[in-house]
Amino acid sequence: MKEIRTEDAAGQILCHDITQIIKDEKKGVLFSKGHIVKEEDIPLLLSVGKEHLFVWEKKEGILHENEGADILYKICAGDSMHGTDVKEGKIELVADEDGVLKIRRDALLAVNSLGEMMIASRHGDFPVKKGDKLAGTRIIPLVIEKEKMDRAVEAAGPEPIFSILPYHFKKVGIVTTGSEVKKGLIQDTFTPVLKEKLSEYPTEVIGQTTPGDDKAQITDDIMEFINQGADMVVCSGGMSVDPDDRTPGGIRDTGARVVTYGAPVLPGAMLLIAYYEKEGKCIPILGLPGCVMYAKRTVFDLVLPRIMADDEIFPEEVAAYGEGGLCLNCKVCTFPNCGFGK
Repeated sequence: MKEIRTEDAAGQILCHDITQIIKDEKKGVLFSKGHIVKEEDIPLLLSVGKEHLFVWEKKEGILHENEGADILYKICAGDSMHGTDVKEGKIELVADEDGVLKIRRDALLAVNSLGEMMIASRHGDFPVKKGDKLAGTRIIPLVIEKEKMDRAVEAAGPEPIFSILPYHFKKVGIVTTGSEVKKGLIQDTFTPVLKEKLSEYPTEVIGQTTPGDDKAQITDDIMEFINQGADMVVCSGGMSVDPDDRTPGGIRDTGARVVTYGAPVLPGAMLLIAYYEKEGKCIPILGLPGCVMYAKRTVFDLVLPRIMADDEIFPEEVAAYGEGGLCLNCKVCTFPNCGFGK
């Protein structure tokens, strides 16, 4: 950095914060480091006693923090997001549409492991809404060698670190199992919960059946919905290991590929995820445990956004839900460790 007269500072980049103190009124930052001095700023700078300023001196191979933040932003940002104006060497990524945030975690780790730079984000595989803050980028020092930023670009690879998968409209069939529901012995309180959760996404419920505990009928009902053009089938209840819980067997008998029966999530351990292949389409079939009916947040809230975004779920990803998969029924929901708000 170099020292110059304040009157000559227009267009220069400040290397330090400028503090303004007004007795009995305020003490705070008038201009932050990284601020580009404008002509109209000069009288204010002089008014706080700054007749000289330390400004950034451009050197070959050395980048200012604003330039470093811009490079980090460019390796991060995918489609459907934009960056804020650089402020104090930081650029934030903001969502331009609703969807599921995807993160190339290996690339994020690689860049953050280089030192002297950082990318901080919310959890991936969670729903985000238009206008949500996704991540922030900055370098740690005021200046950084260009060679280090080149290494960051190389570590990140050719694809953006962040992307948003948009939701797709889906026709949904609901298969409500249990003889007690079929015979009318109890009121079906499961389906209203499902319809409420589905209504948060672009869906249409095309029908509901009550096959009781007849495994063959459960299979037939699932297949009938698929033949009617359902993009997703949700089976509610009958998911435990009791002898009369026939839903898992009914799903398997469709010939669908079962991804998992069981998830390291509480509430929701008895989840089943399967995919039925038909004419090039991959149709998810979910077997939902009874906890979805009464608990505010369950495993269903983790997988539904991804299903709606056509983000195929793999066994190892289900296994990874174990870290953060315990719901603590917080006043402000952090299940699992972030993402759902109040």
